[in-house]
Amino acid sequence: MEQRTRISAQGPEFSSMICGYWRLMEWQMTPQQLLAFMQQHVELGITTADHADIYGGYQCEAAFGQALRLKPALRQQMQLVSKCGIATMAASGNTIGHYITDKDYIIAQTERSLRNMYTDHLDLLLIHRPDPLMDADNTAEAFIALHQSGKVKHFGVSNFTPSQFSLLQSRLPFALVTNQVEISPVHQPALLDGTLDQCQQLRMKPMAWSCLGGGSLFSEAQYQPLREELQQVAQEIGAENIEQVVYAWIMRLPSQPLPIIGSGKIERVASAWQALSLNLNRQQWFRIRKAALGYDVP
Repeated sequence: MEQRTRISAQGPEFSSMICGYWRLMEWQMTPQQLLAFMQQHVELGITTADHADIYGGYQCEAAFGQALRLKPALRQQMQLVSKCGIATMAASGNTIGHYITDKDYIIAQTERSLRNMYTDHLDLLLIHRPDPLMDADNTAEAFIALHQSGKVKHFGVSNFTPSQFSLLQSRLPFALVTNQVEISPVHQPALLDGTLDQCQQLRMKPMAWSCLGGGSLFSEAQYQPLREELQQVAQEIGAENIEQVVYAWIMRLPSQPLPIIGSGKIERVASAWQALSLNLNRQQWFRIRKAALGYDVP
């Protein structure tokens, strides 16, 4: 896979792997340390950063922005992604966690993200989760307004089913450019439920989150057979570790997912990036699938 790739015909050009900032507040970095981390992954070639308004109890984007303020020119080398549409109890006034995809809310949260990250536009905005109360016309109005104002260049969704994707797309005069979904050996529904089929049909690359199963792949006893198989394949293809094999397994999918790397350790990010040069043959890919699911093909 190329180091940079256009994620769809009308979409932006992103790095082939993405740095995810979901756990930024857990990294306990000063703004100076975070800036150094950002510069390091950009120098590697990972120029795309994934955020959401709610990450870190609504704190991650602001922390990222404080680091970016130290070197504003770095923004020109990066592509910033954010998501909105979930309201958590970390925000005052919310007595219950809920989804919200109303026009005014989407616009307000996007403008908040722009302020927090000290930027005048997002390269990509996603609806974070499907909302049972989403009025597709109203949500589309938000996207159109943000596009016309230049505050958001491209739009997509996250965790949407194909029918939910198609509904929102039907109300827009421009193409949704991606669906960010969970893909890993320990979570495989998107591979066969039509989600990645739709991505292929539209020639649209999905973004893959929780590639390592949120760390469960390394810690839970039930995945010991999977770890052993990953280690065997690592030896066969010359991988340095099983993380690289997992990323290669995901990128072997014909929809060409862009894996999101969730680590704040530049050594792990650099190691993950090396997976771009690894190739699994079909039988190695299915051996990993079987080790994860516990059964062979029907």
